[in-house]
Amino acid sequence: MIQRIQTIYLLLVTIILGSALFTSFGYFSADQGMTSILFKPAGLSTAEGTYATWGLFSLLAISALLAFAIIFLFKKRPLQIRLSIFNSLLMIGYYGVLIFFVFQLRSKLDASFYLRWTICLPAVAFILNYLAIRAIGKDEVLVRAADRLR
Repeated sequence: MIQRIQTIYLLLVTIILGSALFTSFGYFSADQGMTSILFKPAGLSTAEGTYATWGLFSLLAISALLAFAIIFLFKKRPLQIRLSIFNSLLMIGYYGVLIFFVFQLRSKLDASFYLRWTICLPAVAFILNYLAIRAIGKDEVLVRAADRLR
């Protein structure tokens, strides 16, 4: 199980998405950077109140847990591929929800949003997930070829 390259890819996806759960993706600044409000997947808190973005947190957590669970389905490669594709769709949906929350919070706070480099962590996880899908597909082709020879 560990010797397969897709296991390493999926483990890296889990680690990256797990670390993305607790990092800030940017900050809102109302007055030229004097006060900045960190924007994390769980939400942000200001003097006016707290804005919860649990949709972002839950999408990242589900994607991380799914990537970890996919590792243990090594005997069911077609299911592994389908779940990995679903995980990729969750990561794409994450960016859609992120953009929605940024525009909503930007209008509510009347502030500018500035990105940090950590915004690309789910994109790196998406690329690694794609590489895992390709490696699982190669394994499936190899197994089918071996079955054909028997």
